[in-house]
Amino acid sequence: MDKSQILKEIIESRKSTFPRDYTGEGLAPEVLKAILDSAQFVPNHKRTRPWRFRVFTGAQKDELGATLAGIYRDTTPPAVFLQKKYEDIPAKAGKAGAIISISVAFSGLVPEWEEIAAVAMGVQNMYLTCTAANVGCYWSSPGLIKYLDGYLGLAENEKCYGLFYLGALKSELDEI
Repeated sequence: MDKSQILKEIIESRKSTFPRDYTGEGLAPEVLKAILDSAQFVPNHKRTRPWRFRVFTGAQKDELGATLAGIYRDTTPPAVFLQKKYEDIPAKAGKAGAIISISVAFSGLVPEWEEIAAVAMGVQNMYLTCTAANVGCYWSSPGLIKYLDGYLGLAENEKCYGLFYLGALKSELDEI
């Protein structure tokens, strides 16, 4: 099979897979590195390299899940607060093998949309690399991310655009 056919197959089979379908196991460091490295091979005008990815694994991932749950609790009016959602937030983080925060650093050298587009293309490369490696993934952009800039230590010119959940996939035999 030539390279274009392989690429076509990977593109056509790319999909979002949610943590409920992950095993909860960690990812091999070399797989996680390959996924992150793929995000850097995208066009970015004036070579601003606007992507800011932060990887959460192990206890850091669990802390992120607890932080998100706390933000939900603290920012949700009691009339619409759902205990199940509050409990599901850290559980979802716990099922992931890793979580990567997706942020953009705006350089002021090019229009903001170009830097957002570069980061989005980087995430697409991560999706494709996950597909090729049989790793589940999805880009989540819950309303809670608007409260994460301080937690992530983002600079004034940076903004979080989501969380990329990754995980080893359950086999179909696991579900029988």
